[in-house]
Amino acid sequence: MTSRLGEPVRITGFAQPKSGYSAETRIFDVELGGDGAGQQRRFVLRRETGDPSVYPRQAPGLDVEIEVQYRMMAALHEHAKVPLAPLVGYESDPSVLGAPFFVMGFVGGDVPIEDPPYSQAGFFVELTPEERTRLIDNGLAQVAAVHSVDWRAAGLDWLVAPGTTPGTAAQMDIWQRFSDEELAGRDHPDLAEAWRWLRANLSSVGDEQVCLCWGDPRPGNIIWNRSEPLCLTDFEAASIASPLQDLAWWLMFDRTMHPGGGRPAGDPTLAEQRAMYARHAGIEVPDTTYHEIFAAARYSVIVVRVINRMVARGHMPADNTIWLRNPASDCLAELLAEL
Repeated sequence: MTSRLGEPVRITGFAQPKSGYSAETRIFDVELGGDGAGQQRRFVLRRETGDPSVYPRQAPGLDVEIEVQYRMMAALHEHAKVPLAPLVGYESDPSVLGAPFFVMGFVGGDVPIEDPPYSQAGFFVELTPEERTRLIDNGLAQVAAVHSVDWRAAGLDWLVAPGTTPGTAAQMDIWQRFSDEELAGRDHPDLAEAWRWLRANLSSVGDEQVCLCWGDPRPGNIIWNRSEPLCLTDFEAASIASPLQDLAWWLMFDRTMHPGGGRPAGDPTLAEQRAMYARHAGIEVPDTTYHEIFAAARYSVIVVRVINRMVARGHMPADNTIWLRNPASDCLAELLAEL
């Protein structure tokens, strides 16, 4: 920290917030100058876990999720107009803290909760109807802004495996292989049906433009000041793919946050959200059914991966059935039933 910030530092506080399923996260305070009279600043440390990564590799060598996130944020800082945490530095040497890690500045604000769903509790329901509409609209504007990045000029070709043409077909190959590896012969009827349908209808996506995809765009991966976005987070699942892949992920996740279909006043419908994205991206959005089913299939595979990790840690019995029945697979089943 001293070499990165250019002056001595003294750590004055260290906290462990509730972490997600990828990197370990720590928040810590430092005093610049280290003499008891310096400026106080807060930082976030993200350290790779010893578990297998949550997401499949987009290309050979991309095994460290926090390295992918750091490289993505560094590129976005230079090539995108989106709010991000300031970066301090990345350390690949595991001898320093036991695993690769990076440090970034802390950004305070509100994050929509997911358990219970933010449509039922938390700051989202405390907003006015107009603010709820504006929050979703502003979030989709950020998704479109990420998509507008010239990924080649930003040097993000490392997200594409050599000899691969980026697009939905390539993503299908990556994720279906990942699904087969994680299921390890177990029967998952909804995923099996999804892969069959997606393969049979792959030609329906037609000629497609590809862009830089965030990978996990949703309100919960944005830090907010009421309806204004302060910071985008979590880019470990970034890829070069169809923009509809990201939009459909946002829409699919919205479904999981509205069990029963009810919405508080001002919370835009899925159709309204498609129109919002289209306006910000300056494109016509075709039917997103294919990509929403693909999104729910990917989410279901991620749950299988996470549960496999928990079993490996001894935190869950091997005979559990959560990998099979959960909000992700329920969403997938719902979408398949609508076909």
